[in-house]
Amino acid sequence: MSTASVFLNELGITCALGEGRDAVAAALFASDAPAGARTSEALTPGRPLVLGTVNAPLSDLSDHPLQLRGRNNALLRSAHAQIAPAVAAVIERYGADRVAVVLGTSTSGIGESEQALPFKHAHGAWPAEFHYAQQEIGTPARFIAAEAGVHGPAWTISTACSSSAKALASGARLLRAGIVDAVIAGGADSLCRFTIDGFSALESVSAARCNPFSRHRNGINIGEGAALFLMTREPGPVRLAGWGETADAHHISAPEPRGIGAIAAIQQALARAGLHADDIDYVNLHGTATPQNDAMESRALAATMPADTPVSSTKPLTGHTLGAAGAIEAGLSWLALANNPRHRLPPHWWDGEADPELPPLHFAAPGEHAARPLRHVLSHSFAFGGSNAVLLLGAG
Repeated sequence: MSTASVFLNELGITCALGEGRDAVAAALFASDAPAGARTSEALTPGRPLVLGTVNAPLSDLSDHPLQLRGRNNALLRSAHAQIAPAVAAVIERYGADRVAVVLGTSTSGIGESEQALPFKHAHGAWPAEFHYAQQEIGTPARFIAAEAGVHGPAWTISTACSSSAKALASGARLLRAGIVDAVIAGGADSLCRFTIDGFSALESVSAARCNPFSRHRNGINIGEGAALFLMTREPGPVRLAGWGETADAHHISAPEPRGIGAIAAIQQALARAGLHADDIDYVNLHGTATPQNDAMESRALAATMPADTPVSSTKPLTGHTLGAAGAIEAGLSWLALANNPRHRLPPHWWDGEADPELPPLHFAAPGEHAARPLRHVLSHSFAFGGSNAVLLLGAG
């Protein structure tokens, strides 16, 4: 396999923080009050929850076949529109057959199925505006391939919350193997009752803004969004310098408590990049604010990183975007490297009451700046079933 460098040349992003790189960066680095996730009863009437909702108007996708329509793909269209000129340029340069699509998702079109089921129960048939194929896991990749007009390999990964981080690693392998010359990689997930009810059944949903690593943490806020990167071997503002992927198979939902799989993924990412722990300037934590995840992750950090490494969980801002989280949080890390002349650190919004049972970490405070431009950052994604993915991004 080639050791050629892989670059994240362009970023398109839509999430609760806003639409587009500039809007998201402005909200991400704000130091006066946490942005993004807000209280809503839209999906849970009578039960207010903080959700990371995308409020920007989205396309109805009426120019695509019914099978490809839905909120997940509308979020992807928003992200793709931001990088479309660069995608068109690589198609012109290399040909549509040399551009791949690798995406991650958890929900795909489950939200559309939720909306259609009451009609089917009442009338015995699906509504005319619904097609069962909308909820297929592969639909996002098929949609972006059609939207972009590319004909290279296209697939969707669904490994819960590590899905779109693994999509970036898969895209890098395609490029380094010489199978394609460009990859549209990332992911999307959309809010629906299915995920809210599922995590509620696990007693893992917080009604208030989530509180990662606090002694008072009591669960996640669910969010939605999409992030897409144009990946090539051509130098760009951010390099995907390394990645690590492991599988604990410890439990269907709980992480391995000592962080063995997470530690191995971090070490793999460092080794693949040829770096050491003290080369890392910032870590974007998985940081779900659930008791077990935060305990595991803090132990993994204490075992692998210097104690003074700045870290933060950005999920109080975006919500936990599930299958899209790896790509969205890689996007926030991209902004910290490429769109950050003041060397700002993505802030850790919480109540400041550390859990005395966890190893201490250096949580980046709102308004905190690094002493120099960030050079290397880690982005963690730790999923159900012990599916762990760690991305190491470097300034290009």
